[in-house]
Amino acid sequence: MAEILTVLVTGCNGQLGSELRRLAKEPRCSSCRFLFVDINVLDICNRAEVQNYMNLHKVDVLVNCAAYTAVDKAESERALAFAVNAEGVGVLADACVECGTYMINISTDYVFDGTANEPYRESDAPNPIGVYGLSKLAGEEYMRNKGVRGMVIRTAGLYSVFGNNFVKTMLRLGDEREEVSVVADQHNSPTWGADLAQAIIGIILQTDFSKKQGFEIYHYSNEGECTWYEFASAIMRFAGKNCKVLPISTSEYPASCRRPAYSLLDKTKIKQEFGLKIPEWDESLRKMLEDLKQNNSNS
Repeated sequence: MAEILTVLVTGCNGQLGSELRRLAKEPRCSSCRFLFVDINVLDICNRAEVQNYMNLHKVDVLVNCAAYTAVDKAESERALAFAVNAEGVGVLADACVECGTYMINISTDYVFDGTANEPYRESDAPNPIGVYGLSKLAGEEYMRNKGVRGMVIRTAGLYSVFGNNFVKTMLRLGDEREEVSVVADQHNSPTWGADLAQAIIGIILQTDFSKKQGFEIYHYSNEGECTWYEFASAIMRFAGKNCKVLPISTSEYPASCRRPAYSLLDKTKIKQEFGLKIPEWDESLRKMLEDLKQNNSNS
């Protein structure tokens, strides 16, 4: 009988952590023992706490979903963003090296400056233009420099039925207002958390981590391309809201953090190595809105 794999998921009450918790209940995941923790159980910035927890539970794979994600606030809360996204990742990486644990860390398209005109590959040089992106890149570098066996998965525009996100904000504004202004000159591909969670579970179930060496970076977002304006327009349309979406330029939108104007991610590597089929962004948006309807009717 195959050995049970112990998988620790940090930040389990966030969007991605919540999606992973839901999937972990499926029969196909019975070959894994999942441990889901949030800051009230395990503070990733506390070295002794992390070391003790991982030794005690003999963790085989760590999926780090814990993150500071307030992009604008990060500009004035630099120390806090770096404490979680950089030093916290360093603490986890040290513990993983010590315990022989394989580490999967979630990063962001914001490690790029957005000046490209074709999707970013994993080999492209990062150049963050805001504190959030800088802190996430520092976390990636901590992993690389500490010689951890593991991978970084960069994603973009994450949304889900769980937590706060752009889709939920637009749905709320769609009920409250007759019109809403959204930037039309920032291009990316938003990611449904359920799709990314499926990809992570798929990777865990098909990988023999005892044989996996080295450090890799992968990109994952939904297929296709849209601006935030096009995304917002699709949200209103699919949800049957009568709120009009008006296109504006980035310069017209008040934000303390600069965003990349173009941050599409090239997903060739993750698709080829793990045989993943990635859905189009609009198809996934429809499914998420259905999921939300189900959730709301059940609660």
